Amino acid sequence: MPRILVVDDDPLVLQLVHIWLRQHGFDVVSADGAARGLAALDRDTFDLMIIDIFMPHMHGFESVRLFHQRAPSVPLIAISGYAFAESHSPAPDFLRMALALGATRCLRKPFKPSTLLAVIDECMIETQARRA
Repeated sequence: MPRILVVDDDPLVLQLVHIWLRQHGFDVVSADGAARGLAALDRDTFDLMIIDIFMPHMHGFESVRLFHQRAPSVPLIAISGYAFAESHSPAPDFLRMALALGATRCLRKPFKPSTLLAVIDECMIETQARRA
């Protein structure tokens, strides 16, 4: 059973993702914020991480960088619901920036459970192919 670490400061997102993944046979560890997520990563090993890009007490992309740095061989799916208030100004592509910092895949919130599961499957297949 693949073990997944889910880290998000939004309790609703955290709970929903946890439930979706458990229903699909994953062993899930949830952490409400980067500090608790990093502590969980120090205690256990994981097959995949789902990490919110922007969380309190983290500057910008620090969460993606730190989790990738601590577990560089573990696929990391970066998620973000960040939206700009001013739609007339060009928005930086935060998801592309997360890929440059070590994320394996990125998803913009809100996402469908089927989309999340498809991305997890892609990451797991790629990881297995690298190990073979």
